[in-house]
Amino acid sequence: MEVPLRSMEPQSKIKPSKRKSVNWTPWAFVTPHLLIFSLFFLVPILYGIYISFTNWDLIGKADFVGLENYKEILSQKDSSFYTQFHNGLKNTFIFVILSVPSCIIIPLLLASALNAKPRFHKLFQSIFYMPTLFSISAVVIIWTLMFNVNQGPINNLLGKSILWTGSQPYAWASIVIVTVWWCIGSNMIIYQAALNGISKDLYEAASIDGANSIQKFFKITLPGIRGQILYTVVITTIAQFNVYGQPLMLTNGGPADSTRVLLMDIQQNAFGSGQSIAGIASAMAFMLGLCIMVVSLIQFLFLRNKD
Repeated sequence: MEVPLRSMEPQSKIKPSKRKSVNWTPWAFVTPHLLIFSLFFLVPILYGIYISFTNWDLIGKADFVGLENYKEILSQKDSSFYTQFHNGLKNTFIFVILSVPSCIIIPLLLASALNAKPRFHKLFQSIFYMPTLFSISAVVIIWTLMFNVNQGPINNLLGKSILWTGSQPYAWASIVIVTVWWCIGSNMIIYQAALNGISKDLYEAASIDGANSIQKFFKITLPGIRGQILYTVVITTIAQFNVYGQPLMLTNGGPADSTRVLLMDIQQNAFGSGQSIAGIASAMAFMLGLCIMVVSLIQFLFLRNKD
């Protein structure tokens, strides 16, 4: 009996496809942050933008009105909300222009002085940074006593009776002083860390070439920390656009609404006494956010490090 021979033709071997395994470890770290960002930042922003197109009192049904809220605050000059928005936005820009340069220049000069390691530099660093740890309520209470007309140490030192929080330009001066005193510590620490990263050889070489301290500052120090300066300028500007506690507690927007910033009107319209007008408040908030984005973009374009 003959046994049939197997076919001599080569049989194709089918290799099982190897699926690329997904590395879930990065997602395990990123997902909680994405959830928190979406829940407390992205969703409220999108919902706030939607509210700006409605007429809503935070209780009843939101009626969609399209661009009416934006027309009222931007173009209807006979509307009280038009006056609120433009006066508040103008005062906010005034505060940003007055406070941001001081919150950048003063911490930079302090960081440069402390970087030279003078005597007790750690003590002075702690003193300058300490106000950053206080709440704005505590800061304003302290400075309200300092600015007191009759018993305040500032007027006693000057020998005058200046109404710091009730007359201009002293009202703006008091708000800016409080803000600078409260904020300089965080930027100073950033600049100190950046200055420590600049090679000492550059300063030694400049000294050999006969450069003085001012030339070293502008030719070595500033270019060496340009990235940190860009960061602090943008972050500080965003923070100062959101000013609220200082004018509210120091001057209550006075005198004659000259220090009433936009966030005070937004809060009043959304959550103040009487009927809530959340749509108008959201439209004002969106326009303020748009201004912050435009100003930050302009700052980035002018201060970015170009190769």
